[in-house]
Amino acid sequence: MTNPTPHSAALRVERLRPNAVLPVYATAGAAGLDLACALPDGAPLSLAPGAHVKVPTGLRIAIPPGHEGQVRPRSGLAAKHGVTVLNAPGTIDEDYRGELMVLLVNHGTSPLELTDGMRIAQLVVAPVTRVEVVAGPISSEETARGAGGFGSTGTQT
Repeated sequence: MTNPTPHSAALRVERLRPNAVLPVYATAGAAGLDLACALPDGAPLSLAPGAHVKVPTGLRIAIPPGHEGQVRPRSGLAAKHGVTVLNAPGTIDEDYRGELMVLLVNHGTSPLELTDGMRIAQLVVAPVTRVEVVAGPISSEETARGAGGFGSTGTQT
C-alpha cells in the first residue's frame, strides 16, 4: 500500500544494507508493516529453543513526531514455531535513529532458521499522549475496582 490515507503520516526509511527490505503492509486492512531480516553477511541465523537474539532489519527509520513504533510478533511465527518478540511490544521512540532490531525468542522445541528477507515481526506506528506527572494522594475508592490487582476481576464473563 503506497498511497497515504487521510489518517496517515510519513515514515522515513533508510536502507543500511542492500539486502534490507522496506516495510510493507501485507493487506489493505493490515495494522502493522511487516519487518524482515537483513543479515549483515547474508548467512542464515539459527535461533535455538530457549534462546533469544537481536535480529537486524538493515533499516533505520524516523518515526513521525508525536508517535511511537511498536514492534509486535507475527502470529504465524508464534503459532507454527513458538517464536515471538521477547519484549512485545518493543517500543521505538520517535528520536531513535539506530538500526531497527527485533528481539526474538524461541519458546518452541526446534531451532528456527532465520534467512534474509524472512518476515519476522510487524511494526505498528501509533500516536503517543505525553502526560504531566502530578504528585499527590490517590484514593483506592475512586473507582469500582479500587486496589484489586492480578486476578481480582475473575475469569468468567
